[in-house]
Amino acid sequence: MSATLPTRSGGSGGSERSGGSGGSPLSPIPRHVLALAGVVILGSFMTVLDMTIVNVALDHLSRTFDAPLSVIQWTVTGYSLALATVIPVTAWAVGRYGAKRVFLTAVALFTLGSGLTGLAWNAGSLIAFRVLQGFGGGMIMPVAMTVVLRAAPRERKGTMMGLLGIPVLIGPMAGPILGGVFTDSLSWRWIFFVNVPVGALTLLLGARVMRSDDERIRRPLDLAGLLTLSPGLAALLYGLTLGGERGGFGDAGVLVPLVAGAALVTAFAIRALRTPHPLLDLRLLRRAPVGRAVTTMVPFSAAYFGSMILVPLYWQQERGLSATEAGLLMAPQFLFSGTVMQFSSRVSDRVATRAIVVPGILCAVTGFLAYAVQAGPDTPYWRLVASLALMGTGVGMTNMPVMASATRGLADSEVAAGSTALNIILQIAASVGTALTALLLTATDGFRTTLLCGVGLLALALPMAARLPKHRP
Repeated sequence: MSATLPTRSGGSGGSERSGGSGGSPLSPIPRHVLALAGVVILGSFMTVLDMTIVNVALDHLSRTFDAPLSVIQWTVTGYSLALATVIPVTAWAVGRYGAKRVFLTAVALFTLGSGLTGLAWNAGSLIAFRVLQGFGGGMIMPVAMTVVLRAAPRERKGTMMGLLGIPVLIGPMAGPILGGVFTDSLSWRWIFFVNVPVGALTLLLGARVMRSDDERIRRPLDLAGLLTLSPGLAALLYGLTLGGERGGFGDAGVLVPLVAGAALVTAFAIRALRTPHPLLDLRLLRRAPVGRAVTTMVPFSAAYFGSMILVPLYWQQERGLSATEAGLLMAPQFLFSGTVMQFSSRVSDRVATRAIVVPGILCAVTGFLAYAVQAGPDTPYWRLVASLALMGTGVGMTNMPVMASATRGLADSEVAAGSTALNIILQIAASVGTALTALLLTATDGFRTTLLCGVGLLALALPMAARLPKHRP
């Protein structure tokens, strides 16, 4: 993509600086880039939707296959571990085979896994096919970021990141609702079959719209890095997930994978900083824009994804609502997030990142705090929904402007490595947040204390955000 739609490092300078008040308008986004964004958004939406659509059907699947819930839970855990295993190789694969080929292969694998999962005949086949889904799905999001960021003009990367963020914020809203409807009204199999036509359409459009890479980075595969990072991530995320489920990290079954995973990831990081061609170039994190964006997003993402399991549990366990009703009550939060995100992403092409993100985090913290202090058995629904909508507004002001800030200074040849590193780090942060939430919910006296801890974790992003760029892009 870089040879056909290069990043405008020279000719766009005036457009970047003139985007502020009183300046000339930013250059229009090429029509081909918008079409490209549409294709990768469609593919990314499937994978994000699949992370949440299954959750509401776990109890139903447990009864259908006459298997313990602890076994059926592996349909979620196995999928997540497969994602973690395959993501590290994405940057190398893009450089070796080209973004178009890797993206279409990943979508095809995910679509095949979806169809097979819908045909599962027992718990074992269900879990195995979900792992196949994860192997395909793990590459889709980082490759999608690579494709779009390479094609977009530098001064419009914020806008393009906003478009890429649509699946991340809309998927969690649609997942529980669709999962409840399919399970209650049709069949659990449609939770997976729904991906087949979407995947087929993505493949058809992708083959027509995406252009083959003219330049490839033909580096040998860092096998030592792959053998440390992929199993290390899988073990680390498994330990975090299991610790959250069991309400502690002292059990040997939790501690061993947790320590082993942390040791392998640390060994990879040390080696990656010293070897000339690592599987993942962590040296990019030393750059101020990237490093500051990451330190902002880690606590923010951990708190946000922790709330994604905590809030539905409150609706169902504290208020006695169904999974579908809980999903509908969370819909305004994601609607506000997605809407505000489109405006904030465009604004981030014109103003300093700090000027958007700091107010956004304050807004998110205020909304989450309002929800936490009001959470109780008799609180009017409209007040809680309004608090979540305020939190969603803050999330929409924060996520994509920070990501755009991290990637704006990367060269085309660095985008694949940068997007892969960001995806890995944010996935670890999300897993840590989810595990801590589950642990606190077990160890404390109820939802309110856990919610308040989540508010505190969210607020940790504020001092980090104060170090983001204070000048216009």
